[in-house]
Amino acid sequence: MAEITRDVLIIGAGAAGLTAANDLRKAGLSVAVLEARDRVGGRLWTDVIDGAMLEIGGQWVSPDQDALKEAIEELGLETYSRYREGDSVYVGPDGKAHRFTGEMFPVAPATEAEIARITDILDALVAEIDPDRPWAHPNAADWDSITWDAWLRQQTDDDEAVRNLAFATGSAMLTKPTHSFSLLQSLLMAASAGSYSNLVDADFILDKRVVGGLQQVPLRLAERLGDDVLLNQPVRSLEWSDAGVVATTDELTVRARHAILAHAPVLYSRIAFVPPLPRRQHQLHQHLSMGFVIKVHAVYDRPFWREQGLSGTAFSPYELSHEAYDNTNHGDERGTLVGFVSDANADGVFELSAEERKERILESLSHYYGPEAKNPVVYYESDWGSEEWTRGAYAASFDMGGLHRYGADLRTPVGPIHFACSDMAGAGYQHVDGAIRMGHFVASNIVDASREAGAVESGS
Repeated sequence: MAEITRDVLIIGAGAAGLTAANDLRKAGLSVAVLEARDRVGGRLWTDVIDGAMLEIGGQWVSPDQDALKEAIEELGLETYSRYREGDSVYVGPDGKAHRFTGEMFPVAPATEAEIARITDILDALVAEIDPDRPWAHPNAADWDSITWDAWLRQQTDDDEAVRNLAFATGSAMLTKPTHSFSLLQSLLMAASAGSYSNLVDADFILDKRVVGGLQQVPLRLAERLGDDVLLNQPVRSLEWSDAGVVATTDELTVRARHAILAHAPVLYSRIAFVPPLPRRQHQLHQHLSMGFVIKVHAVYDRPFWREQGLSGTAFSPYELSHEAYDNTNHGDERGTLVGFVSDANADGVFELSAEERKERILESLSHYYGPEAKNPVVYYESDWGSEEWTRGAYAASFDMGGLHRYGADLRTPVGPIHFACSDMAGAGYQHVDGAIRMGHFVASNIVDASREAGAVESGS
């Protein structure tokens, strides 16, 4: 078995791991990045399916995502705005499509007033939350002991208002049923985007895309590392002590002074730690789990909805596909819609045959865009739940009470082992921006520790 020695071993070649690796190299430390998959990028994956370029994983760039925007600029990539000219569509409890412009859904005046009132309450609560330390708020324990759904239903008995307020963090972001996570977890999700209002503003959250796909960020970061990125190398065991780490794959042994686990935390159990991780880590990671959402790609010979004066933006807490957008690629004459089927709805459609599932999902899209939506030339479902090295989408969040109880331990190093990924970010939580921030954060900590140990020349 081949053996290599490095200053730092990084497990996972996603945005967090590759950002950290590049920072460490710039500081004069040697690195090796071990990736279980046959590609880099983690939950970023741009591929060609039946002749159509699809962003199977993450793809959006928001105005507040400074770490991601800096990376895009520094890597020489270009962005373009999501198409949003024309009317949006909302399907209410009556099952009918209602066209509208602006941010507020076309609901009854009383429902609109309730949504606005509770949004103001949420913005005020979110303003008190530090996304890096949500557990530190004086009310954190209380907010972590009530479900997101129950809290909303305490505020109003307007069911349509509750459904529309709930799905912003439920189906749309945490991708779990709203009875399964806490108010505190929901407030963190909103605080990570700056406010609850930001989170529900599609024109803010889903602002721009990268020409050629967002996976180019990790691809270009990996290019700079060359042979120090090793694919098809799932780490089977990680021995650790004050002296450093020894990682073993099926083909390789890597010795290093530090290790960074830069992959989804639900995969830590795939590694045999010697000695085992401390009990705090064992407990913590039993309360952290992935959400689940299917990202549906439907490509048409042209963006036909634009002919109807539609922007492609569509929402409904009553539809199988709770939201959908114009996802047409830069410079492409064909039109692409992207829709999302989340949590319990995603469970349900996977009990169907592939053909019936496709039919049900396209039927739902047709409720927004008309019958032409039922006949795409390319159809594809991003099913991250079946992907061995991810096991869900978009990211991990705590169960009831878990964030207040264990959140402060998420990033705490264990000896020479450090932790970095979007699932434990503050700003940019669950987004590529958060992954990049965590990569910078952990690399900085290791560089500081190495300087103290005299391994890195000061100022290099």
